[in-house]
Amino acid sequence: MTNLRLAKKLRQHGVSRFRGYTPTRRFEEWGVWDLKIVTYLSGKELRAGLRCGGDRILDIATVFGRAQDAGLVAASMMPPTSVLDIVSGGPTMSQACNDVLSAVKANDLDFVGVKAVDATLVAPIPRPTKNVFCVGSNYRAHVTEASRAQEKQYKVPKLPVFFTKPPTAVVGPNQSVLMDPAVSEKMDYEVELAVIIGTPGRNINAANAINHIFGFSIANDVTARDLQRAHGGQYLKGKGLDTSCPFGPEIVTLDELANFENLRISLSVNGELRQDGNTKDMIFSIPRLIESLSLGLTLEPGDILITGTPSGVGYAMEPPQWLQDGDVVTCEIEGIGTLTNTIQNTGSSQSA
Repeated sequence: MTNLRLAKKLRQHGVSRFRGYTPTRRFEEWGVWDLKIVTYLSGKELRAGLRCGGDRILDIATVFGRAQDAGLVAASMMPPTSVLDIVSGGPTMSQACNDVLSAVKANDLDFVGVKAVDATLVAPIPRPTKNVFCVGSNYRAHVTEASRAQEKQYKVPKLPVFFTKPPTAVVGPNQSVLMDPAVSEKMDYEVELAVIIGTPGRNINAANAINHIFGFSIANDVTARDLQRAHGGQYLKGKGLDTSCPFGPEIVTLDELANFENLRISLSVNGELRQDGNTKDMIFSIPRLIESLSLGLTLEPGDILITGTPSGVGYAMEPPQWLQDGDVVTCEIEGIGTLTNTIQNTGSSQSA
């Protein structure tokens, strides 16, 4: 994590393996931490949490508040109640989170956590503050299959192809992706590595781009191909439908995923492997994408950039394979985890 090196701090403090669970177990009993940040539902309230040992979630705000009560963190600081609070809090919040976790370990404070199986995860940033930035045609094999499927000669782009998906497109893990045949009969999938911006910037040089990355997650760029083709070749309508951007299940911080340019990325439909690639095959690297996108355009903390999809999309299969009601779509990226969503046929369009 840029400026938030919790995992390294934890290892320095010698966290031991998990030795059992109750909601008030001591810090050293929670096991080896694989730092993954989530948003989950506690009753009807959204809470920010850290996955602990893979099957536990620690409530960030609770730990922060208890450290303040003990005089270990400045009482004037607002505890982070959302993932966006952490991402946008800058170095001060990052250092405070380091201090809180170190204080919990050193002073043996109790804290509250929940079992992951009992938590309902939502998108890590449930409502992005602006559109999700997207990249098209960023894997050579995908460009090749597009040329074959559409009987056109697509060339490898000289500059990144950017478009966006609105915040209303974002849904979390295990949520339904809505499909209305009256709107589109050609729904497709695209697994993508998502980059979360941590440090704001404009005109960012590729050599410095890594310093602006907070972490990574998984996204599925669900696309209505018929709408995509029908509206003059621009992407917004076909890629901006409600629930068309599954995102999650967590954010893995930069320091935990230093090999982000060499990760296996795959997608299956009902258990059938459809896409299987590697982020090393991107045409434009992530630093290059950030450099190009930020030219004259300010990137802000919490901005999401999804970085293109490998080959294996449904429309390029022979014959084309469109998503159907009840299909279970699972995206997987090495080092992050899996993002699963089910296609739900709504049956008819609804107007507000």
